[in-house]
Amino acid sequence: GFSMSVYDVTSRSISLKWPKFSGASSYRVTATAVNTVGHSLLAHFSDVTLKGTLTSLIPGATYAIRAEAIDKNGISLEEAQIMQSTAPDVPVIDQAYSKLSNSITVEWRAVPGATGYLLTARDGDSFIETVVTNSPGTVTGLKPATSYRITIRSINSGGKSQPSPFRKAKTVLAAPVLSVRSPSCDSIAVSWKAVYMAAGFSVSLMRSDGLGRMLKENTTNTSLIFTNLDPGTLYTIKAYAWNVNGIPGDDFTYNQRTSPKAPADVQVAFNSGALRAVVSWMPTEGALTYSVTASSGLLKQKCNTSSASCMVPSLQCGSEYSVSVTAYNDAGPSKPTHAVSLKTVPCAPVNISIEEDEPGHLLVSWSSINFGHYYVVFVKSDDGLEVHCNTSHTQCHFQSDCGFTYFVSVFAYNKAGQSPLGDVFNYTTAPCCPSDFRATFVSGDTVRVSWAAVRGAEMYQTRADGWRGARLCNDTATACTLSALHCDTRYNISVYSFSEARGSNTSCASKYVATAPCSPEIKNISKETLSAISVHWQSNNEEATYVVTARGEAGLWHCTSSGNSCTLINLPCGSAFSVSAIARSPAGQSLPSYSVPLETAPCCPKDLILTQVTQSVTNISWSLGRGAQTYVTTLESPKGQARCRTLRNYCLLGCITCGTNYTVSLTAISETGLTASCTYQGYSSSACCPSGVKLYRLGSNAIRVYWRASEERLNYSTDLHGSKGNFTCTPSSGLSHCDITEIPCGDVYTVVVAPVTEKGLKLTFCPKKIYS
Repeated sequence: GFSMSVYDVTSRSISLKWPKFSGASSYRVTATAVNTVGHSLLAHFSDVTLKGTLTSLIPGATYAIRAEAIDKNGISLEEAQIMQSTAPDVPVIDQAYSKLSNSITVEWRAVPGATGYLLTARDGDSFIETVVTNSPGTVTGLKPATSYRITIRSINSGGKSQPSPFRKAKTVLAAPVLSVRSPSCDSIAVSWKAVYMAAGFSVSLMRSDGLGRMLKENTTNTSLIFTNLDPGTLYTIKAYAWNVNGIPGDDFTYNQRTSPKAPADVQVAFNSGALRAVVSWMPTEGALTYSVTASSGLLKQKCNTSSASCMVPSLQCGSEYSVSVTAYNDAGPSKPTHAVSLKTVPCAPVNISIEEDEPGHLLVSWSSINFGHYYVVFVKSDDGLEVHCNTSHTQCHFQSDCGFTYFVSVFAYNKAGQSPLGDVFNYTTAPCCPSDFRATFVSGDTVRVSWAAVRGAEMYQTRADGWRGARLCNDTATACTLSALHCDTRYNISVYSFSEARGSNTSCASKYVATAPCSPEIKNISKETLSAISVHWQSNNEEATYVVTARGEAGLWHCTSSGNSCTLINLPCGSAFSVSAIARSPAGQSLPSYSVPLETAPCCPKDLILTQVTQSVTNISWSLGRGAQTYVTTLESPKGQARCRTLRNYCLLGCITCGTNYTVSLTAISETGLTASCTYQGYSSSACCPSGVKLYRLGSNAIRVYWRASEERLNYSTDLHGSKGNFTCTPSSGLSHCDITEIPCGDVYTVVVAPVTEKGLKLTFCPKKIYS
């Protein structure tokens, strides 16, 4: 817990300190020189003293130092040891002097054991210190023309020695700070500010390459001018100040070049395409850079270069420039050369206008331009073909075609060349007119117009003008459908081409087209005969032929007329038709009229059969008639009429008078009530059966039959039918009895007396008699 430390060391002393140790009444410090026989030092310190200094030590020696804490009985309680070297011996200054205004150089003899030296320059309360390794040493950072007290200390690892006895030294004057310029190509002006404590100044000048003689001037002023110098040449200027004792101060060296001469033989080459000029000249001695100035009024353009030529860019067209060249080096500029005149190319013509003074001819005009001697107009079409016009006037004529875009450039020319490219104007001529367009009728109120695409057209307008107004159709396609037209109307149809740039070409030719006829309207249908139908319609077209068509399951029937009616003939009976009419003209065909239903009368049955069932009842049957639903049959004679109405194809008619001729008719009636009266061959009812039939026995095997004849001209036949046989008796004409012989006896017979028809047929419905 007891320690010791060093807080200061000199050449002959070491200062120590330690902490208070409990129980110690004093402290004992012993310093023994290492490598030095018999040299040691002992010192005692009270318990209230916690630091001490050992003096009278050997400079540059190493000591082993031991500190002990001693109690009141003189017994050592604790100890601490360290090794410490003393600083080297104090050096002695031999001399101190100043060569520069900001430093003093000091010389001394070396001190054994010193590893370095501390130089101190003190000016009143301020000082500057510098550590050096050996003699001589220099203190820098001092003030010019100032007196300093200089001391030196030696240094080693142990510390620093005491300062040496001081020496006084004064810094020399500061160097004058030159401001140098070359006001002309053969002179250099030098100026400076006053220097503290200076009595005079010396300034010398000489070419830096060593050629020529040196010029030197002494003066008490603060400026000088050297003349008759070489242009563009580098000179070295040296200046210093001296004090009243003639001692010179710091010198100041400055290199200054005289400004160059103005360049000679200036040449200007103008590039018309880029609006720039290349200026060249003979190089001048000492020039580092050159500046070219091109002035035109308030406009100035410059270029800088280190070579003997320079390009002046961005010149204005239509201007006259004064071009001069100035040489530069670090001394400044030369005088500018005599101005060289430069006229640039004319500006691009303005106020260019393009118009089609007449179809197929373009007129290009523009305003006159300064410095423009003549003009060339280039016109290039969008198909790549280019033409030009060379003129001294301000307008040109060109041929043009429809549907082309022309790109127009106008250039002005003079001796300097071609003007810059101005605005490129484009002019689009009206699109070409569609030619040979075709009209195709879709219906009576619709026409489709088609044409071939034409150059320059972006859209097409189709217009149909008629007495009832106009119809328009706009489309980008090469076809257009005009709808809502009036039928049977003559329209003037035009197809106009359109482009955004030029609008519509309204000079296109038109053609007249008539629309198809209007649809006829059937007013009524009348029946001329059973197979002929007359159709009537309203004729609403000027020149048209009408075709009437009856269409049904049975087929098609037509009739044609240029009037307002026609007759359909040979229509089949019992058929349903749809009747419509169309109108035709050279312009086309109308839409069909509304259909009107037509039904022909039902067909008469082809086969009709009458069969006498009884003396007063006849059965009539017939084949079916197409289209018929109900039939009415009628037998009519002066003696009366028999009639039957049925849905079937047969009918029984009663109340028939025998032996009477009848007229036979049949009426076929359709579902809608149409009738067909059918007349057939007359019908004669069968002869009347005889009355008053009586039977008489002639013997055991014969019988006589009597009757009363209905008509004298009739022939009769008598039939006996029995189980043992059938027997017939046919008397001679005119007789009313008949004998039947050789019939078996003992049998029951059915006897029938019936008239015999001309064809030899016997009636079967006459009454029967039973005879045993």
